[in-house]
Amino acid sequence: MKEIEPLCFALSNGVRIVYLYKASEVSHLGFTFLAGSKFEQAKEVGLAHFLEHCVFKGTEKRKAIQVLSRLDDVGGELNAFTAKEEICLHASFTKKYTARAIDLLADISLRSSFPELELNKEKEVILDELNSYLDSPSDKIFDDFEAHLFKDHSLGNNILGTKKSVKGFTRDDLVAYVKMYFTADNLVVSYVGNYPKLKLLALLEKALAHVPTTSSRPIYSTITNYQPFSIRTKEANNQSHAVIGGIAPSYLHNDRRGMGLLINVLGGPALNSRLTLSIREKHGLAYAVDASYTSFSDTGFWGVYLATDPKNMDKALSLAKKEIHRLCDTGLSTVQLHRAKEQLKGHLALGMDSNLGLMLGLGKSLLAFNQIDTIKDIHAGIDRITSQELLTIANTYFSPDLISELVFDCKKAAK
Repeated sequence: MKEIEPLCFALSNGVRIVYLYKASEVSHLGFTFLAGSKFEQAKEVGLAHFLEHCVFKGTEKRKAIQVLSRLDDVGGELNAFTAKEEICLHASFTKKYTARAIDLLADISLRSSFPELELNKEKEVILDELNSYLDSPSDKIFDDFEAHLFKDHSLGNNILGTKKSVKGFTRDDLVAYVKMYFTADNLVVSYVGNYPKLKLLALLEKALAHVPTTSSRPIYSTITNYQPFSIRTKEANNQSHAVIGGIAPSYLHNDRRGMGLLINVLGGPALNSRLTLSIREKHGLAYAVDASYTSFSDTGFWGVYLATDPKNMDKALSLAKKEIHRLCDTGLSTVQLHRAKEQLKGHLALGMDSNLGLMLGLGKSLLAFNQIDTIKDIHAGIDRITSQELLTIANTYFSPDLISELVFDCKKAAK
């Protein structure tokens, strides 16, 4: 059977489209803008996330309840998220309501009215979201780690903003951010479903014809001043939490696939990752232990997360560092490397099993790379990774003098 690959198009004003046919009754559509929190200025911390909330609060032709009900009334779903580099507005719906979904996403993206009364209510919602996050050390530790890792840089800012910044946002701030970043050159539309592609493109052309081509934007400054750190603070309640990690390659760097494979071996989702086998299975020191790698256009970071009883934290950290250093000292054998590659391919396949996740991933890929790699290309890239290459990558990014550490100890000593 011939593999079905996504198709890429461009509208007359340059908006990029990625289309993937799937024989499913449910379709998924996303508008992904290169407009995340990374691009905020000092006085705008949290503005991208606030904007994501506020586009649902009414448009030039719809009140908030009409926005929220437009797809829900027919069993569809409307949602959004903000990341460091993207704001994504997306919808899931049955095929017969494709035109309705396109019209709604275009409306909230380009013609939101941002009524003052609704903005004030949404500020209270986000302040409550901030309080909820502050009550969860397992979430807060990652944001604090990034804040230290990317100190004095927008990548280190909390996507939610601060209580002070959220309270200070105005309608004019939102209008200016939309004008600056919601433009044709900053937008990718991704679709997964079985609506005919030519009809879909015609609907998108009509809905997005008036998107401005581009705009004048502040120059973004890249990360240049990473300084490793080691910090312990009393922030947790019952368990101790820790993140150790450091700077990693960007998604445009040649090391990105090798880094992804190394992180998967170290502490990926598999039950046989090195961290899980050592810290959880062999020593029984922690329930939660994993490793992750997050990449951006100009940098990235890796991290190992641990949550354990306070008395076990130092031992668990020592074991984690031992596994990290082992990747620097000893290369994978031929058999280990083969297994690691097959495991990574399998995890990628599982990640594409969800059509919603696939739609979101395609949008981000086209936005980042301006192309979509085929499964064959991705597998070929993984197959080209050598044991020596992994050793070099490990020693480049896992060197002890480059590793940072943040520990949340319990506020009260264990009884």
